Amino acid sequence: MTQGLRTPIDSVAVSAPGHHGPSALGMRPLWRALLLCAALGACASKPPAPDWQMNAHGSSEKATQAYLTGNTRVAQQEWARARRELGSTGRLDLVARAELLRCAAQSASLALDQGCEEFETLRLDAAAPEQAYADYLAGRKLTAAQVALLPPAQRAVAAALAGPNAAASASALAVVEDPLSRLVAAAALLKAGQAGPKTARLAVDAASAQGWRRPLIAWLTLQAEWAEAAGDLPTADHARRRLDVIAP
Repeated sequence: MTQGLRTPIDSVAVSAPGHHGPSALGMRPLWRALLLCAALGACASKPPAPDWQMNAHGSSEKATQAYLTGNTRVAQQEWARARRELGSTGRLDLVARAELLRCAAQSASLALDQGCEEFETLRLDAAAPEQAYADYLAGRKLTAAQVALLPPAQRAVAAALAGPNAAASASALAVVEDPLSRLVAAAALLKAGQAGPKTARLAVDAASAQGWRRPLIAWLTLQAEWAEAAGDLPTADHARRRLDVIAP
């Protein structure tokens, strides 16, 4: 069975309908939840996947990329299309995952005032891994059992959130390789009050490498504010010059 297409955000693996075990948030990128091997033609002996799976996957990926690059209109259209496809199944757990993905993209871009209201309305129907992930996005301290339910890329950062050492949190963030996973983790640290200049720098680097204008503007703005408050005027000025290039 092929691993399929790689998406840039954290992982949620599909379990069988009605199954909500610990593997629901697993090794695969988020919304590979909707790609069964048959959908990619990898399992010839199995029937083709329903159209809604491929449609919802494609729309969620387009929506995420459009949002991160600052194309709000396209992002809204694709999110609506993804939710409509998932809604055709009547499965509230899948709709909850879609809203969780949207919330993660918003958190990565420091749209922290938006929260995860749409997910929260579906929390009772979401699996335990999704509930733990939502709590993590909110910057809440998780139990060891909840940390174990998170995607592997987020576990070290989530564990660091349980302690007061901001340096340990930044060190855990530095080893998160996937750019969107790093931005999500950085936002979780910020919400928990454990982010600092190193967090901002790591987030800026991740967004810059991908050309994601929305999170890059947000994190550069924060970096400039923090640097100025600390009296580091060269860093603050450099961040603002970069902002002038991105958004004159």
